[in-house]
Amino acid sequence: MEPRLVGPGPYRATRLWNEIIELFRAGMPLRKHRCRFKSYERCFKASEAVDCLHELLGSNQNFGPEVTRNQTVKLLKKFLKNHVIEDIKGRWGKEDFQDDGHLYRFPPSSPLKPYPKKPSCGKEVIKFPDWNEPEAGTSQEHIPVKSVTMNSELWYKRHSIAIGEVPACKLVFRRELTQANIEEIWKSMTLSRLQKVLGLDCLDEVLDTKLVNSKHIVQNAYNVNKQGIVTLEDKSKELPHWILSAMKCLANWPSCSDLKQPAYSGFERDVFKTIVDYFGQMKEPLLTFHFFDVFVSVLGLLQKHSKAVEALQITCLLLPPENRKRLQLLVRMMARVSFNKDLPPLSESVRTRTLMVQAFSRCILCSKDEMDLDELLAAKLVSFLMDNYQEILSVPSTLKSSIEERVVHLQRVQIKYAGADTDATFPPPSFCHQVNTDEFEYQRAIGSQEPLAALLEEIAMNKEISVKDKKKKLKQFQKSYPEVYRVRFPTPETEAVLFPEKTKQKSPILMWALKKPFQPFHRTRSFRM
Repeated sequence: MEPRLVGPGPYRATRLWNEIIELFRAGMPLRKHRCRFKSYERCFKASEAVDCLHELLGSNQNFGPEVTRNQTVKLLKKFLKNHVIEDIKGRWGKEDFQDDGHLYRFPPSSPLKPYPKKPSCGKEVIKFPDWNEPEAGTSQEHIPVKSVTMNSELWYKRHSIAIGEVPACKLVFRRELTQANIEEIWKSMTLSRLQKVLGLDCLDEVLDTKLVNSKHIVQNAYNVNKQGIVTLEDKSKELPHWILSAMKCLANWPSCSDLKQPAYSGFERDVFKTIVDYFGQMKEPLLTFHFFDVFVSVLGLLQKHSKAVEALQITCLLLPPENRKRLQLLVRMMARVSFNKDLPPLSESVRTRTLMVQAFSRCILCSKDEMDLDELLAAKLVSFLMDNYQEILSVPSTLKSSIEERVVHLQRVQIKYAGADTDATFPPPSFCHQVNTDEFEYQRAIGSQEPLAALLEEIAMNKEISVKDKKKKLKQFQKSYPEVYRVRFPTPETEAVLFPEKTKQKSPILMWALKKPFQPFHRTRSFRM
């Protein structure tokens, strides 16, 4: 079985768990071993399992060479607890696996993790709130409405072709949006963009949208300081001052102007341990259990750097403000410490960057489920966050501007045409993607010709206008769009079908005059002999 890249989608963590188990069972060499004067068939040493699984994870593009041997041992502990492996006496259920010479084997059946029932949802996009309809129990009779009729001459001045009388339209003064309305717009457009970036048919596959708080999104977008860090309205949720001081000390080492540093050796390690202990005692990770699946799904986009950054930007906007602020401060400290060459080593055996990932990855992302690869997935996500934290933990400007334009549009006066269901001045928000030149030319030609052809057909088949007006409009259309006109009327005969010749009937008075008998010539006096 060859390893494959597991992209974003539902139950990505489950798919990765099952794939690693299958790869491990297929790739682990099994042979005969002796233990206490007894031989055991088809088994392996613990150290051999660590070697095999570590190499397997390092060559797998879903994890990469950043996986450490210590992380591999932790995963084998989970395998032993969940009966993926067992010792030679058939014992399992505890996490007492060690990187040593103890013998283990595979059970007869592979305990793959079952997939949850997929939510029933078709290919749909998050619906945007519609503020056109009045709320229940309210009346819009007080809204001033002004009818406007545009004739052909005025329409011709504004457009390239006069198509006749335009249906009556009216100006609609929108009702003022409340703060709740604006928050709902932010939520719907943010989730819609996230769904599009992830390429999913339905966000319910990776996220319970009911748990997304629209207030949190707006606060994370607007309540920020000059450095882009979230400012909290509830000051009781701020980090303790002593933790902030410790984080500043390591991040700005050795320039800690506001701290009086002790002179003893190893002080920086004590400060680091204090920070690790504080974040390690949290009951829930900063990215929360609710958003675990969606963050794991984003990891499937790491091969596409720009998409992964945008997806993480949007997903981090969904976090509670206090979690987002702590994440910003923590990841910024981790990145600065990792690149600080003046800071003494915080460990004798582990590089500073690796130590940062190992120490804080679990307090940033982890799963409630024991049968999961959360340590490996969290390490990969935290590494990507450290490398791109300034961009990821900032508010996406494109999304913010599009939402603000939408809000302004909903608050301005709109032109509504009779029978129209949508606004005439502003289409619903949409997002575009880049296409090549040939596709662009094709879309431009097809996209402009189809509505013109429909307009020409409407003029040709309209029986309510006179023949004279119809000929005039067709002539104007032919002059403006000869190619579209030629497709509909390739020959004069096809055009003549619209104007059949009428058989001329002789006037009944003339016919009566011809039927009179011949009148003889009467001589007048001028002809006297």
